[in-house]
Parts: sequence; structure tokens; C-alpha cells
Amino acid sequence: MILIVDSGSTKSDWVVVNGSEKTYLSTMGLNPFFHSEEIVVAAVENNSELFSIRNEVSEVHFYGAGCSSDSLKAIIQRGLQRVFVAAKITVDHDLTACAYATYEGEPAISCIIGTGSNSCYFDGISVSEEVPALGYILGDEGSGSYFGKKLIASYLYNKLPEHIHTSFFTETKLTKDEIVRRVYMESDANVFLASMMKFIIKHNEDPFIKNMIFEGFKDFVEIHVLCYANYTEIKTHFVGSIAHLFQNELAEACAFYSVNLGKTIQKPIDGLLNYHHQKLNA
Repeated sequence: MILIVDSGSTKSDWVVVNGSEKTYLSTMGLNPFFHSEEIVVAAVENNSELFSIRNEVSEVHFYGAGCSSDSLKAIIQRGLQRVFVAAKITVDHDLTACAYATYEGEPAISCIIGTGSNSCYFDGISVSEEVPALGYILGDEGSGSYFGKKLIASYLYNKLPEHIHTSFFTETKLTKDEIVRRVYMESDANVFLASMMKFIIKHNEDPFIKNMIFEGFKDFVEIHVLCYANYTEIKTHFVGSIAHLFQNELAEACAFYSVNLGKTIQKPIDGLLNYHHQKLNA
């Protein structure tokens, strides 16, 4: 029995592969920047179906946000090993999952735009980055946390159109003190900021919101796609909830910079499954 996992900061998608049978499960997102190995253990234990098969699993292939160094990967690896004691555990970056899931047999740029954002170049053999991902405080352009930060800042600075300002307070009931507490004094501030996407999605036809999304995607493309010297010669693929939900604005931002837009998929888990299936057959 094999587990394949794609984890963002908000949610983890799991596929249990048992012969020809596939079962899809989910847990909270697991990011070693924010979560300890004890939280990894608790997340698995809280999914009764996943926990019930812990002794039958022989392999776990985990791809996750924040798994960018050996020390960070080790946090996830140790947590998973405490649950799946008989399994061989491999942990890799979510960018690797993105590259594998979007691969079409030729070199391409693969991007993540979900709670956070990042990009890489995949030539079919190795995954490489041109610029680093700086996280929700310094980077994550075009992501859910980025747009949440933009919306909240505009709200607190009284820069939102009046009708959007009124709707935001009416729908969220968030005060300045509550926002500051959630951002600066609690864990998972990036997830809190990204939760503002519920409001943004609800009001996505408003000109202010549409322009904010377009400009945010332009920021992402300028920093994370144009950095690759051959970006006009190859496709640029996207995975992630935000890229999927705002495909029109993303396409407009790519067209603005003459980026050759490839596929846009919400979740890479099926592409990952296909990649591992081909690898096993090979």
C-alpha cells in the first residue's frame, strides 16, 4: 500500500494506492515552517480512515510547501515515520510535485499559486529555481495570503471603495485589533490572510477586486516567470486554487508579458499519481 501526498499550507491531499484501488483523503496542510512533527502525527491521527491503515502502508511519498531543505524535510519525515512505522518515507518540495504533475514531456516553467506562490524550471530530469520563495511576509506574490494582505491593508488604510469597505466589515466583523492579533500574535498567519479569499471570490466581479487580482498576477509573472531567460520559448504551467479560480485574470497577466500559458490545474495530486504510476511501470 502506497500513499502519495500533496500538501499546501491550508490542506493536504492524500491518495491511498492499494493495487488498482485508489482512495482520496485529506488532512490539514502540513508546512514545517509552521508545524512540528507532533502536529504531523496529530493530523494523521485525526483522519480515522488514514490512521486505520497506518500499519499496512509500505511507502509514503510526501510533497509539501516549506519542504525546501533537509532540516525542514526532516520535521515532516520524523512525524510521518512515527505513524507509518513500517513504511519507507520520502519527503520533497511542493515545487517538485508541481513540476511532475504538469510535465508534458518537454522542458517548462511550473508555478504554484495557492495559499503561497513559487516557480521552478523542469527539464524532465531536474527541478531548478531561479529566484527564491520568500514566504507570505516578503513574497508569495499573487497568492491567497498576498491578496488577503492587500485587501486587509487597503481596508485598514481606508483605501477600499466605500461599498467594498462596508461589505467587508459587515461580512467579516473584523476589527483592527482582531486583525493585528491574528497576524502578529497567532500561528498560521498566512492561512488567516489567505482566508480573505472567501470575500474576494464573492466580490470577484467588482472592478476594484478584478484589478487587484490582475495586478497581483502581474507581480507574480514579472518576478517568478520573467526570471527564466527562455520564458518566451517554452510553456508556463500553473497549479493551485488561486490560479484555477482566477484563470481569466491569470491569462491576461501572462498575455501582458507574452508568456506562453500552458495548463492550469487546481490540484496536482492526479498528475503526481500518473507520474508515480509511469515511474513504477518503467
